Amino acid sequence: MTDSILELTDVKTHFPVVSGFVRRRQTGTVKAVDGVTLSVGRGEVLGLVGESGCGKSTLARTIMQLVPTTAGTVVLNGKNLSDCSAKELLVARRDLQMVFQDPYASLNPRLTVYSTLAEPLIAHRVCPPAEVNARVAELMRLVGLAPRFMQKYPHEFSGGQRQRIAIARALALQPKMIIADEPVSALDVSIQAQILNLLSQLCREMNLSLIFIAHDLSVVKHISDRVAVMYLGKIVELGPAADVIERPRHPYTRALVSAIPTPDPDLERNRQRIVLPGDPPSPINPPVGCAFHPRCPYAQEKCKAVVPPLIPDTPGREVACIRIKEI
Repeated sequence: MTDSILELTDVKTHFPVVSGFVRRRQTGTVKAVDGVTLSVGRGEVLGLVGESGCGKSTLARTIMQLVPTTAGTVVLNGKNLSDCSAKELLVARRDLQMVFQDPYASLNPRLTVYSTLAEPLIAHRVCPPAEVNARVAELMRLVGLAPRFMQKYPHEFSGGQRQRIAIARALALQPKMIIADEPVSALDVSIQAQILNLLSQLCREMNLSLIFIAHDLSVVKHISDRVAVMYLGKIVELGPAADVIERPRHPYTRALVSAIPTPDPDLERNRQRIVLPGDPPSPINPPVGCAFHPRCPYAQEKCKAVVPPLIPDTPGREVACIRIKEI
């Protein structure tokens, strides 16, 4: 994309596997993120999907530099976060904030809502001390909470309200980009819709870029401009949200889409689901060649030898499959 706020180039995040109590030694490497290249435009919502263990959350934490990058570059607004010092990261993170999955765990139970939202304002000197109270009230109104509740503690709120507080905290520093790591998976379905609508509204009104991580493809389609499908640490399909979900190209994406339930009971009863054989391979010892080939119904011998790059397929679409023109 020509006007990108975030650029990832061949990003890898590996963790050593260590065994032994007295003489500790490395016995392997977990390749949680293994060569991800993508970009996010200004004001764009990018959905990141994949089954549990595929590396979505690790990629989010790598972008935030909460987890160090093993290789590759993470560039935000032209600045390489991988090479930043701790002081430089502190400044850069004003433009990049994160909303975590569990609002019960991401908020400090000993702090009131006021203290939670005021802390980043004071630490980063966003506004004069005399204006902190008004700014906290403004943040609460922005996410649909009454300012009169600012002296309450997190346990006095519902799950959806806590997630609104977490979103308000992420907005406190007026960032240009937010990473939302499965922000609705711990909430009731009716509350999920409210949080999704809130995020969509904030992105439109504030021209925010958003990486939205989720399992539910129907949720991702509702909120995203583009979708990136991740499998075993790699992006296997990337393109416009409606195209990827309505006309999936990669065999793995087809299996994910086939699992989306439909509200019509007759269609649900008669539709054909794609059930993949076996379990996802271990990131400690991934398959040689295409990581998906042990479960792929279209795999051939060449799939066991060649690592497929993410290449253009149809306009705006990229797919990592060497047999994509044949299936």
